Amino acid sequence: MRRFWIHHVLPAAFCAVPALGAGLVFAAVPPDARRDYLARFQDSGIDWIIVALGLSLFLAQTILAWRALRWSQAAGDFDPAADRWLTHLAQGAEWFPLLGLIGTVAAILQTFSSITPGSNPTPQDIIKKYAPAITATGSGLFMALVNILPTWVVAVGRDLIRALAGYPTPIPPAAQEPPLAPVPQPQVAGNSDRGARA
Repeated sequence: MRRFWIHHVLPAAFCAVPALGAGLVFAAVPPDARRDYLARFQDSGIDWIIVALGLSLFLAQTILAWRALRWSQAAGDFDPAADRWLTHLAQGAEWFPLLGLIGTVAAILQTFSSITPGSNPTPQDIIKKYAPAITATGSGLFMALVNILPTWVVAVGRDLIRALAGYPTPIPPAAQEPPLAPVPQPQVAGNSDRGARA
């Protein structure tokens, strides 16, 4: 029974942590701000791109995290096959704040271009044109946060599962001490002369 909990239930629980964390962060946003964001999100193309890419990447990382947290009886360790892809995809989290900045700059330019000499835009017009700047930034930061979590959960989850199961934690090759170099033996002057004479 303990093996079932350690090899199946804990990996599933760890894979659920990023989604629960994202839900908690979204729920922590004040209701008025969340409602305003969702209303403006519908008309913002850059937000749709950021969120679609972010959720696709998050889903792929969650599947890979599940594979990375599964214990391989044959290897006597976790399955390392997903590690490389999980690392590459986690680096994609860096894209989302940049995509959000592109949306921010575009919305600011749109706002400034609407204010021309002789025009009297109302504050509501300015806010309507400027709002995508804020939503794009928020979308980019939220997707970056969500896509950082799966790799972190795998690292923490593996250590905790090893500790609970009593498996030794492997030492990374960089942390191992290098083998000692052989100590050169001093040569006696008489020994080398005899070998040359013989």
